[in-house]
Amino acid sequence: MPRGHSLRLTPAAAAELCRQAAVAGTPGLMHLELLEGACEAWAIRLCPGHLAGTPVARADGITLYSPAGQLPLLQGLQLDYRGDLSGGGFLVRPGPGVSTCACGAAFSRQT
Repeated sequence: MPRGHSLRLTPAAAAELCRQAAVAGTPGLMHLELLEGACEAWAIRLCPGHLAGTPVARADGITLYSPAGQLPLLQGLQLDYRGDLSGGGFLVRPGPGVSTCACGAAFSRQT
């Protein structure tokens, strides 16, 4: 993982982020924000562009930004993408001390 980055991207996630950024007219730039979740403490929201914040991941032509205050929550997580004929979605792969819900898009840190 590059120095200073707290979130890892799988190749599948990087490819889908690149595709979404290009379709939105902001090639190479995406923004991740954590919102209060329903099934776990935090849910991810992805938006095209660089809305503000700090780079939290960089891979295969995409830079993902997030608010600086959310960096500790993203530490040690991995963002993955799974797709099939019926659709797809981004999934949070947990690290130590993190649990995810069945949907895969929300997580909690154990304290």
